Amino acid sequence: MLLAPYLPTPQSNAASDDEYQQMRLLTEVLEEIKQKYVEEKTSKDLIQRAIKGMVDNLDPHSSYMSPEEFKDLQIETKGSFYGVGIEITSKDGVLTVVSPIEDTPAYKAGVKAGDRIIKIDGKLTKGMTTMDAVKSIRGAQGSKVVLTVMRDDAPQLIDIAITRDLIPLHSVRYNLLEDGYGYIRISNFQETTTRDLIEALQTLQSQKTPLRGLVLDLRNDPGGLLQEAVTAADQFLSGGVIVSTKGRNKNQDMVFNATPTVTAGDYPIIVLINQGSASASEILAGALQDHKRAMVVGSPSFGKGSVQTIIPLGDNGALRLTTARYYTPNGRSIQAKGIEPDLVVPFDPPEEEAKDKPAAKDQSIREKDLTGAIAAEGDAAKADKKSDSKLYYAKDKLDKDNQLRRALDLLKAWQVFAPMSTKNTAAN
Repeated sequence: MLLAPYLPTPQSNAASDDEYQQMRLLTEVLEEIKQKYVEEKTSKDLIQRAIKGMVDNLDPHSSYMSPEEFKDLQIETKGSFYGVGIEITSKDGVLTVVSPIEDTPAYKAGVKAGDRIIKIDGKLTKGMTTMDAVKSIRGAQGSKVVLTVMRDDAPQLIDIAITRDLIPLHSVRYNLLEDGYGYIRISNFQETTTRDLIEALQTLQSQKTPLRGLVLDLRNDPGGLLQEAVTAADQFLSGGVIVSTKGRNKNQDMVFNATPTVTAGDYPIIVLINQGSASASEILAGALQDHKRAMVVGSPSFGKGSVQTIIPLGDNGALRLTTARYYTPNGRSIQAKGIEPDLVVPFDPPEEEAKDKPAAKDQSIREKDLTGAIAAEGDAAKADKKSDSKLYYAKDKLDKDNQLRRALDLLKAWQVFAPMSTKNTAAN
């Protein structure tokens, strides 16, 4: 999800005769249902259902939000909510997990990217909208929800019981991998992301050993607020375009540029991405890649290159509407394509997880797999700054993460070969 601020648009032209006829048809159907349907239905209920159906059929990311759903969204972008901690979407009409949010109940219970949610508390999800599913999955702290999922490498459906809890979306976490090599994880983009990123960079750069390289981990980051992706990228870039957007209306055409002030030093950076990296995380990865400020490593990203604008409505609800596509500094559209890594490094699960299990298919889904997707155009806990010893990334976790190990090896090699390259250039 990539959310942009709402910008009012000029009033549309008066409705045509054909539009009036269609409106009369809608009113006629509404009255027939109210008068003759086997169960009594109110006009409010029917109209809300009609709006939901109309918007849901545009693309996987547009939706109508009731006042309650709009309030939940506002709470979520500010930093916390009660639930299980998963990002879901609709693929071929089936609710599917894009990624579980790390260190949440769903993550700990074993929910995986690509799991198809067949039932929620025994109720079939066929025909259920994403917003309705989110409402069913969230609930009071301490209550339980059972997700019945289909997984490609499992012979039968799996019931996963999860205890709901407060989901504090700690957007940024950071550690030292080794002396001189930092690690920053961004799990989503919310209102505090850039502030927390600046704190992480300043802390890592203030250690006794100067920072010689940084791993920026954007894996399974589903996105969030557009402005936070822009200001986060600005901490690494001293100038040039970060991202641009283009829509049908001219007021959706925007260009976001970097400012001269940066927080990060001039050390090399490796950005890690995978199929769960979407939207705002793709903006950040694409900007650093196009400006050659970082090497992107991992697997191709999700490919969500569209912008959703939240438009408040008169009933205190809101319309989440796809209004534009976004483009990287070099003019690349990410929609349904994703960011291609400079170096492809597939993730290898730890041996204890892979042992005695058949080779699993890649269940990760990407934007291009979603029904109705618009086409492309043309672990560590937050660090204690008072003690360097608590900053170090747990070695056992590093040993289980081949992509992170590769990134660290690349940074070390960078330090070896960069001086040699400079010498050769001078000699020539």
